[in-house]
Amino acid sequence: MGWKEEYLDLILVPSGLLIMFGYHLYLLYRCLKHTDTTVIGYENHIKTTWIERMLQVEPKDRAQALTVIGSNMTAATSMSSTSLALSSLIGAWVGSSSQNIFKSGFIYGDTSSPTISIKYISLLTCFLLAFACFVQAARYFVQVNFFISMPNSEIPVKYVQKAMLRGGTFWLVGLRALYLAISLLLWIFGPIPMFVSSVILVVIMHNLDKNSDPLHEFQPANKHNLLKKIGEEISAVATAIEHHERPNENGPSRVSDSES
Repeated sequence: MGWKEEYLDLILVPSGLLIMFGYHLYLLYRCLKHTDTTVIGYENHIKTTWIERMLQVEPKDRAQALTVIGSNMTAATSMSSTSLALSSLIGAWVGSSSQNIFKSGFIYGDTSSPTISIKYISLLTCFLLAFACFVQAARYFVQVNFFISMPNSEIPVKYVQKAMLRGGTFWLVGLRALYLAISLLLWIFGPIPMFVSSVILVVIMHNLDKNSDPLHEFQPANKHNLLKKIGEEISAVATAIEHHERPNENGPSRVSDSES
């Protein structure tokens, strides 16, 4: 039995998917066990501290926090709209006859109709998953917005932090679904581009996901500002005393000169 180019899809495509999913399982382990070594854990630490500090501010002074949350909601809504538009495009592409161009001879791999259908369905699934995740991210950001803008109420910090972290998690999963869609999109042009893109994406994500900076504690700035203000006041008093003593030092010498 001789070699067929269809076998290449059976080898490279599962290998590429295994590399992608294996890396994300490794990333999940690092996020759970060694949080400070990942950018995800570093960003979650910043978010929780930011929520804690913002809730210490009076509700009328939280306009800056609402602006930040609003920008996150806008980004999530835009990404969900983009994912839905790409899903509609793939659906229209599947229903059209233009898919015959991918059966040409320049594609080295399986170009049968069932395999092409699997490619489109997999790509459509990634876009729909990204759409759902971005919608959920926007939902949790809206919830954080309600929490922060609620007047005359004691809001538990953990409630707001939990909603913020869940929104960030859905945002992250939506982005990873789009990254996987890139590899599946290149699978349309053959299993070799799909496998190469999977390896390149894993290398890039590994460099972007690792963190070497220590987690900063973000101590309140009130103490620092108070000490700075006290130091400035002491310096001002010392300068005033110095200027006050100089005329007294020059006064007796002038009197003695006049008597002589």
